[in-house]
Amino acid sequence: MQADQQKRVERGVYYSLGAYIFLSIVKLVSGFVYNSDALIADGLNNATDIIASIAVLIGLKISRKPADEDHPYGHLRAETIASMVASFIMVVIGIEVLISSIKKMFKGVETEPSLTAAIIALFGAAVMLGVYFYNMKVARETDSQGLKAAALDNRSDAFVSIGAAVGILGAQIGMAWLDPAAAVLVGLIIIKTGWEIFTETSHNLSDGFDYEEGKEMEHKILDVDGVENVGDLKARKHGNRAIIDVTIKVDPSLNVVESHEITEKIEDTIKEAYNVESIQVHVEPEDGKNK
Repeated sequence: MQADQQKRVERGVYYSLGAYIFLSIVKLVSGFVYNSDALIADGLNNATDIIASIAVLIGLKISRKPADEDHPYGHLRAETIASMVASFIMVVIGIEVLISSIKKMFKGVETEPSLTAAIIALFGAAVMLGVYFYNMKVARETDSQGLKAAALDNRSDAFVSIGAAVGILGAQIGMAWLDPAAAVLVGLIIIKTGWEIFTETSHNLSDGFDYEEGKEMEHKILDVDGVENVGDLKARKHGNRAIIDVTIKVDPSLNVVESHEITEKIEDTIKEAYNVESIQVHVEPEDGKNK
């Protein structure tokens, strides 16, 4: 990732971190003051996001380290690992919120939450939606897995706050059980978001790659003049960048210089269209005979 892109990604994570610190304090204090389990659960969710954001920041810092003897491809996967750590934190806290909320539902609610708690929850939702739109825009432009994970978490936090507000408002009309029920929904959303981030990061760390994107790359390579066929194409994610190995078939009558010119065209085409760390092109004759 280039330096300017790195700064934009880090800025987005800092925005998230600042919002989480502010909102977690406001929601936790207000939740206790205004007797809202849903708002307390929402505040705990934001508190876990503080830890997750710090993990992503650490991963981004490490990913900036250049390649060395032990890491010839660099440290870009540190960002992906940080995203996975964040997903673990989300799932653990989500389970805790879920269990405590279910217990309160069966125990019964003695005091209904204040309407002020709903207003605070809606304010938090508006803040997190703003952060989400900004971070998702930057994540798409930089192809940052860490910031994408943060943005998805921002969005789930906004939904969580809306759900908390609905539960609190329901309690205002005599259905006090809706407040802890909303907290249960909060816990489920936290777990779902954590699981989605985990599945994506584990797929990338196990050298998985999007099939459709791979086929798209193959078609672009076939469009390069001189390429008769694509024998094999392998790709894997390395942080927010791709590492590609491709075997192409060319006219057996081409000399080494002509074949090399085709590989350079392929490299330029793929690097222009995708966020590529490196691409290795192996040339074979179309008839399958070795030169």
